[in-house]
Amino acid sequence: MAKIVIALGGNALGNTPQEQLDLVRETAKPIVDLIQDGNEVVIAHGNGPQVGMINLGMSTAAEAKAIKSDMPFPECGAMSQGYIGYHLQNAIGNELYSRGLDKEVATVVTQVLVDENDKAFHNPTKPVGAFYDKETAERIAKEKGYTMVEDAGRGYRQVVPSPKPIDVVEKKAVEALIKSGAVVITVGGGGIPVVKREGKLYGTPAVIDKDFASEKLAELIDADKLVILTAVEKVAINFRKENEEWLSSLTPERARALSAEGHFAPGSMLPKVTACIEFAESKPGREAIITSLDKALQALNGETGTVIKK
Repeated sequence: MAKIVIALGGNALGNTPQEQLDLVRETAKPIVDLIQDGNEVVIAHGNGPQVGMINLGMSTAAEAKAIKSDMPFPECGAMSQGYIGYHLQNAIGNELYSRGLDKEVATVVTQVLVDENDKAFHNPTKPVGAFYDKETAERIAKEKGYTMVEDAGRGYRQVVPSPKPIDVVEKKAVEALIKSGAVVITVGGGGIPVVKREGKLYGTPAVIDKDFASEKLAELIDADKLVILTAVEKVAINFRKENEEWLSSLTPERARALSAEGHFAPGSMLPKVTACIEFAESKPGREAIITSLDKALQALNGETGTVIKK
């Protein structure tokens, strides 16, 4: 039996509540395969589209005087954790029941500590929310003071700071739930970013990369494996080029060298590879895997995926 932290990519979730509810029913099946195989499973997930849409919806409601003020970004992150967590725990719980597995599933609204002096606060890079054409994006930027950038040829999106995680505030609660036998959903959307001042925690407007938050959590709860699930079965170099090469295994040193050569896109595969390097180097025997959702069990059995270990 292994203790596994699974980081779900955006392809495992939907863009509307109904789409997401339908999609997570399929997402639950390979996750429950891992649980049925005897593993302790902890689940993390992204929230980029969801937190941006919640933020925009609250802002629009405030403009229309339907509510008294905009909703701060940390609170929007908390809302997204609750709504995505509910869908995941509902779908996973139902799948467990259908297989006759008696396990509780719990979502923990999770705060993640960041450094107030992190340079990321001066350089917003994390895309959130919906895509817009250039004209609409410029109008929103002017009216709201948002930073809007062109995103991978798909349109313009808001970007917010993305500081690195230092600690998971509720880690002991997560560990207690794991020990009780529960399946835990935590650090949703990378966690709610908080800073510490004179011993007290304060929410700060940012979005933590879920891959880095998942890696930090995996370290803190002493997980055996970090599994980052994405749209592809393996990591590739020279992606979508004639000399494309799919990789089955990497050492941290080789992965770091390939990253430096620019093989992995900053907003896509690079944070996944970086998080895997950090986890593989954090303690002897730890390994990280990048693969697709439908191949998760096969990857854990060594049949596919890209494994990064020392």
